[in-house]
Amino acid sequence: MIYGSPIVQIELPDSIIGKMETEDLLRDLAVGMYVARHLTLGQAAKLASLSQGEFQKVLGRREVSTHYDLDDLAHDLQASAQLSRG
Repeated sequence: MIYGSPIVQIELPDSIIGKMETEDLLRDLAVGMYVARHLTLGQAAKLASLSQGEFQKVLGRREVSTHYDLDDLAHDLQASAQLSRG
C-alpha cells in the first residue's frame, strides 16, 4: 500500500515525448497548474523540482506574474509589523 500522495501516471504520444525532456514537461505542467491556481508557488516549484526562487525565474522568463493579492499584502504587513516590534 502507498501512503501519502497518490501517484498519477500520464500517457503521452511518442511524438510529444520525443520532443521534450522530462524536466521541461514537468516545468510546463507546474507552470500551467500554477497559472490555473491549482498549485501554490511552493507546490509548483516542488513539482518542477526547483527551488521557489528558481521557479520564480522560470515564471519571469515566461512573463507569468506571481499570485499576490491584498490578503497576501495584509499578511506580509502584519508579519513585518510583528518583526519590527521584536
